[in-house]
Amino acid sequence: MKVTLKDVASQAGVGTATVERVLNGRGGVRPETVEKVFLAARRLEYRQSLPAHRGLIRIEVILVRPETSFYSRLNRAFERIAASLDDSIVVHRTFVRENEPAQFARYIASPTARRSALIVVAPDHADVVTSVRKAAGLGIPVVQIMTRPAPELPYVGIDNYAAGRTAAHYMSGMLAQRPGSFVALCHSGAYENHKERIRGFSSYLSEKGSNEHRFIEVMFDLDDEHNAMELLQAALRREPGIIGVYSAGGDNKGVARVLEAYKARRPFWVGHELTGETQDYLRRGIMSIVLDQAPEVQARRSIDLALNRLGLIEVEISAEPVRFLTITSENL
Repeated sequence: MKVTLKDVASQAGVGTATVERVLNGRGGVRPETVEKVFLAARRLEYRQSLPAHRGLIRIEVILVRPETSFYSRLNRAFERIAASLDDSIVVHRTFVRENEPAQFARYIASPTARRSALIVVAPDHADVVTSVRKAAGLGIPVVQIMTRPAPELPYVGIDNYAAGRTAAHYMSGMLAQRPGSFVALCHSGAYENHKERIRGFSSYLSEKGSNEHRFIEVMFDLDDEHNAMELLQAALRREPGIIGVYSAGGDNKGVARVLEAYKARRPFWVGHELTGETQDYLRRGIMSIVLDQAPEVQARRSIDLALNRLGLIEVEISAEPVRFLTITSENL
């Protein structure tokens, strides 16, 4: 059945005169209303060619820590995806300071420009989570990427609990004949993904670990190289029997600098994110295993999910966790 102006108007919640103005490019209509009409026409597959609306659909991606290799990699992935989309869709990337949650929450609640959808790496802070939920309550698609502090909202990322269990599985298995202690480092308690990794690591050792192994400490290094070095060095001095180190956060430089000095009885080290640096650590035998969470896949799936929720694509988007990769020196 042929789609009419009246059908588009009903779908968009506006009058037919407004639809006619938008579809004929006559101007004088608020951008928010133009967006509604444009999306309604696309969803209904209105056959009349639509006027060009460059940047009409604005997907905002809020990221943190652009100086880190992981978020730089994620940012580049979004940049490449944005370049492949049609002119009506723009992907705007914003970096917000994670250590200022009040400011983070204000930015989510009061963006500097209109947004059609939001993709966000959200710290697990009450104000930030409240703002994320309020944004979703306004009716725009909200996608959490990397971490999921609001469990009821869509999430794209790995199963972090499983990643922690995987780290413990390899560590306890490879060190089965070597008694000693395990320690872990992570950014802080600010991110649900890090907390889930530590929970998974601990739960595996409690359920399936050897009586010869003890998980003795979690250290919060804020993903800072010098903090990581100081904390790990202090732990190794206090407990000479440390044989396993799990870095659940993003800083690996500090851990590498400390463990590089341990050659005869170097601890088994499992960390996250495949970078040029971690590849080098693997090749040199400083690092044992890297769990990589494929940020390029996360970026693509989160954009596809936002477009799907906007009604711009009909492809079914998997709700399963993104598969993480286990990298050793043998499969680089």
